Amino acid sequence: MSTTRDTLTAITTPDRLETRLGALEFTDGAPHRETATKVYDNLDLMRGVDVFLGAFPGASTWALRQGFVDAGAKDNTVLIFSELMDSQSLFLTANADTVYYVGIIDLTNGPMVVETPPAALGIFDDMWFHWIIDFGLPGPDRGQGGTYLLVPPGYDGALPDSGFHVGHSNTHRVLMLGRSFLQNDDPKPTADLIKSTLKIYPYTPGGYGTSVATLLAGEVRAGAPTEPPETQFVESSGKAFNTIPPSDFGFYETLNAMVQEEPATATDPETLGQLAAIGIVKGEPFAPDERMHKILDEAAAIGSATARSLMFDTPDKDGVQFYPDSAWTNMLFPGGYTFETPPPLVTEDGITPFPPGGAKKLNVRTLFFYGYTGISPAMCMRLTNIGSQYLAAFKDSGGRFYDGAQHYTVTLPPDIPAARFWSLTLYDNGTRSMLQTPQRFPRAGSQSYPTPAAEAAADGSTTVHLAPEKPEGVDDGNWIQTMPGKGYFVILRCYSPLASFFDKTWRAGEIERVQ
Repeated sequence: MSTTRDTLTAITTPDRLETRLGALEFTDGAPHRETATKVYDNLDLMRGVDVFLGAFPGASTWALRQGFVDAGAKDNTVLIFSELMDSQSLFLTANADTVYYVGIIDLTNGPMVVETPPAALGIFDDMWFHWIIDFGLPGPDRGQGGTYLLVPPGYDGALPDSGFHVGHSNTHRVLMLGRSFLQNDDPKPTADLIKSTLKIYPYTPGGYGTSVATLLAGEVRAGAPTEPPETQFVESSGKAFNTIPPSDFGFYETLNAMVQEEPATATDPETLGQLAAIGIVKGEPFAPDERMHKILDEAAAIGSATARSLMFDTPDKDGVQFYPDSAWTNMLFPGGYTFETPPPLVTEDGITPFPPGGAKKLNVRTLFFYGYTGISPAMCMRLTNIGSQYLAAFKDSGGRFYDGAQHYTVTLPPDIPAARFWSLTLYDNGTRSMLQTPQRFPRAGSQSYPTPAAEAAADGSTTVHLAPEKPEGVDDGNWIQTMPGKGYFVILRCYSPLASFFDKTWRAGEIERVQ
């Protein structure tokens, strides 16, 4: 039996191929030198784009750390936004509704303790944006305030028997992202509570949490009780600083800086292999030659354009559309916080997990980390009255991106599904941060701080206007200012969401352009 001509044609390469790289030429399957040069340049370009799309989380956390340092907050110091965050601070889609307190916890010298305030909504993520543990309402302290022990990679020392909520990190540094709610529309009591209860200090083995029985077993020496040092806070409301990674060659430099400071095994070998392919290797200098520098410049441009396209014009196949025939999207429900398996269903019969998806939703993962900060199961759980839920709209009802010179309206039907409060916030297309206009806080919502509360109509619905100038007869709280020449997108937040959000019996109105 002989091999057929069709089989040979399928498994061999002709002497000339026409591709988007141009003509690729071979002699009996062996590539010509010019062909090898073309495909290697293209391979390095593809690797560079893959790194931008897949390793953006690592660059993003390091840019956060650098931004914190620039704002005066070194590791183990807390930036607090006592008067809320405004559009001066460049953060990926931060809100103007809650008191933020954020920082980097350094585990280089061993485990660290973080005592968290009550009624918080917070996350500990590692420097690859891998979730470690929640704190506050969705965390094990369930909003009572808790004592958390963050353990570094490779730690083999003694741990407590109990008394701590323990989180194990794959990196030597951990991002703490905390939010707390206003009290009677006033941030001051909340900020004061955070400052009096949030503590960060080294763990003492053999101290609190270690039983006498463990000490008598000789497993650890008794640790002397120590007074925790005073937590250092840096007031950041109204402060201008950047926490967003570059979209040019600097992206790879930022990523390399993080890789050099963290363990070589901090993330999966596939991702680290992609980094190594373009010269980013733990313990080695990142020094691309002129050829590679030029390729990575282009890779960053293509990567940024790809991530931006995925975020603003997500393909239908990725399933982020929240309602049928709607511009409102939610990017976490298709694959959950792992970008693989949707969050469990919650019914009267209990919680029903979905089987593992088996494949990462790569487009959704890319668009999420390109535009948002932090990751946690709490960001996409279907439980009512816990956490917050988000819908983003990048286009108006006609399928057009928003024009800052135009007037738009969005009407939210009665009974907005938010037990605590709701808000609409505008974000600059370029920075993915709050839109900068003469309005300090580009938001509207049910809280009366930091802007007047939006007023509902007689039928219970609430209409918000997006326009450069306040339309005649519109209340201050029902108008968010836009800027001619600046594009933006919109995020609706529901804090402590109700069942009608999840079952979609309540549906947000589309954003309509006023003719």
